[in-house]
Amino acid sequence: MSTRIVSVAEGRGLTRSVAVGTHRLTADEPEPAGADEGPTPGELLLAALGCCTSMAVRAYADRHGWPLQRIDVAVRFGTRGGIVKNVGLSGELDPEQRERLIAVAGRCPVHQLLTREVSIVTVPSLLAEPGEPRDVLADTGAPAARSAVDRPAAGG
Repeated sequence: MSTRIVSVAEGRGLTRSVAVGTHRLTADEPEPAGADEGPTPGELLLAALGCCTSMAVRAYADRHGWPLQRIDVAVRFGTRGGIVKNVGLSGELDPEQRERLIAVAGRCPVHQLLTREVSIVTVPSLLAEPGEPRDVLADTGAPAARSAVDRPAAGG
């Protein structure tokens, strides 16, 4: 998986600016909650799964010299909170190759991450107050957060 830091900064309302290395994108919520200036966080998650699936299948087919002309992946949330992933393959593939590629579609890194128990550690951080020095994360240009342990005590 990626080793670059993904940085999220507040915009107006619910709009968020996302930075990954030199890449920038926008996330938001549809109206009336947001301004619909980008995909929702959930849609970004689905996009990550779809992209990862497509890349894994393409890499596998290319590595084996199989005649996969095109792969289309459509991903949506199901009615019970699950995820539905449709994988379309075109090309002169035999049934065994198609079966193998569909199996690969279920083993891309994002699919594996989403289908196993994942530990997420939330680290409380305090941003620099106005007038305090602002450190910058090298990869993102976002203000560095300081842990409560590093923050000077009030009044002292």
